[in-house]
Amino acid sequence: MDQGNEQDERRLKLLADGVLAGDRTQLARAITLVESTRREDEVLAQRLLEAILPATGKSHRIGISGVPGVGKSTLIERLGGQLVDEGHRVAVLAVDPSSALTGGSILGDKSRMDTLARREGAFIRPSPSAATLGGVARRTRETMLLCEAAGFDKVLVETVGVGQSETAARDMVDTFVVLLLPGAGDELQGIKKGILEVGDVLAVNKADGERVALARAAARDHEAALRYLRPRDDHWTPSTVVVSAETGSGMEELWETIRRHRAALEEAGVLELRRGEQATRWMWSIIEERLMTGFRNHGDVRTMLEALEGDVQQGALPPGAAAARLLEAYRS
Repeated sequence: MDQGNEQDERRLKLLADGVLAGDRTQLARAITLVESTRREDEVLAQRLLEAILPATGKSHRIGISGVPGVGKSTLIERLGGQLVDEGHRVAVLAVDPSSALTGGSILGDKSRMDTLARREGAFIRPSPSAATLGGVARRTRETMLLCEAAGFDKVLVETVGVGQSETAARDMVDTFVVLLLPGAGDELQGIKKGILEVGDVLAVNKADGERVALARAAARDHEAALRYLRPRDDHWTPSTVVVSAETGSGMEELWETIRRHRAALEEAGVLELRRGEQATRWMWSIIEERLMTGFRNHGDVRTMLEALEGDVQQGALPPGAAAARLLEAYRS
């Protein structure tokens, strides 16, 4: 075994042992490894995930979504603190939007959840979305597995926002919570956007001060809107709760509703089935990602791409014809 392989083996063992022991430093390093786009790191990351896989799958995976300004970070800090108080270990995977121009990301969730970040039973990992669809980071699923292996029994995934692409985030958690603002407009429009269709729990936030009555009215409107939808699952009808992350009002009811949803999945015998289906779709998404990366990096494709894109933009070439030429170059 050469020196490089020996170093990789030592690094792999150190990371795997550290994650399984709940070492936060090694967990953070392991997450950095799986987020790396370097080819050598990707190979080592997959070996690490295989090593820790038997210790995964024991957490309750919860997605938290909502439009910017709805109070996701405040609610997660409140809920996370509540769960830590109850003796749970809570991991928060907070996804910050990346700039479409620079690719940069503020990564400010840890500062916004400062109180929770200091709790012994909590771990917060902000990651850039890096323009990934679905409101989640490129390696959120792998990070979730690492946190589970480190002993965190509640994993909260804060997504970038809402919309059709949010179904990707829904496809990696057990319970999907959608936060809503009181008096935000036509509740039926939410059905058109698809967000009500993916939510297991709808929570109208900021029900404090003069907005309490408005929040309760919004909750009634959402309940009425849900009647127009066929429940996605026979064993669960989406529930609406009214909360104030700022004051803590309604937070116990919210957690109880989330807990009941998870219990309904287990009682119906569909939790493991659903997770298996999610893992299979995850596999295909990785295949598609790597095929696209290989396609874009192919020598002939790279040579032709800029000129063909220009022709398509100027209307000189149909998109289908350009795609056919690029695919032919890739196959040759």
